[in-house]
Amino acid sequence: MSDATDIEIRTERIELEGVGLQVTVAGDDDSPLVVLAHGFPELAYSWRHQITGLAASGYWVVAPDMRGYGASDRPEAIEDYDIFHLVGDLVGLIGHYGAPATVVGHDWGAMVAWATAQFRPDLLRGVVGVSVPYAPTMELSIPQLIRMSVGPDGFHYMLYFQEPGVAEQELDADPIATMRRVLWMASAEGMARIDADPSAAPTSSFLGERPAPSGLPSWLSDGDFEAYGRAFTATGFTGGLNWYRNLQRNWDLMAPWRHARISIPAAFIGGRQDPVISRTGDIGGNHPLLDLQAQYCDDLSVTLIDGAGHWTQQEKPDETNAALLEFLAKVHA
Repeated sequence: MSDATDIEIRTERIELEGVGLQVTVAGDDDSPLVVLAHGFPELAYSWRHQITGLAASGYWVVAPDMRGYGASDRPEAIEDYDIFHLVGDLVGLIGHYGAPATVVGHDWGAMVAWATAQFRPDLLRGVVGVSVPYAPTMELSIPQLIRMSVGPDGFHYMLYFQEPGVAEQELDADPIATMRRVLWMASAEGMARIDADPSAAPTSSFLGERPAPSGLPSWLSDGDFEAYGRAFTATGFTGGLNWYRNLQRNWDLMAPWRHARISIPAAFIGGRQDPVISRTGDIGGNHPLLDLQAQYCDDLSVTLIDGAGHWTQQEKPDETNAALLEFLAKVHA
């Protein structure tokens, strides 16, 4: 095992079918391959602790800026961000760097990782979802379920994201302020603030009307925040928002995989204060999404991390790395 501070990190430009991706790479190319897929609104940089930690432990680590983000291409057509294109990018990377791989995804990246395990299990040793558990395609789509839940006049950010240009007007107006608020509000520290003062939760826009807390969350340095602010000031948020604009299309495309199981070894890593699976602290093990996941994964391990919200791998990097390394040791033995 190497010292993480001695790990050489480099970036590469990889041209895949129809898209070019900037990829952060670390480790030895003859080691087991691990692909890290980020979510919204993030970058490969969100895996900075895992890139060095996993490479130091003997893995070949590949983390792309996913399509629509950072220095990777940002196709104009909304349909170029559907689940087939997103999975195709990961499959292309695995082909480029050498199968088999373990794919680890966070947030939207978790949804892409789970779909990769459905479509191409032959390329994978294992799959890990961080923050977002596995949920098979069911009889109703995510937008349909949300509309049933909130009613005709209710607000939900995924519905708010659907109309091109609407969310951009809010998020692109001040990318620095947007990222400060987003990284605050879904973290364990931000969720504690909302639990103490429910009026802090957004009700008619993604960011909400109340001012963001000053400073940064304890887990985020000034340099880390600058990396996010610089990237989204340059690109805006349309690329990531287009992922959401394919939710209904993805449900249509994935009709053949309805109720599909995950047959390869799988793991879920979640923060106990993550709003995806909890709004009020300790979730125990009985959240409906976790119960559903357990029914559809043949070989599943679950790790819930105290004191972590939605930005699990950034808020609690040591605990996240420990869970990942335990799973990788099993699937790459």
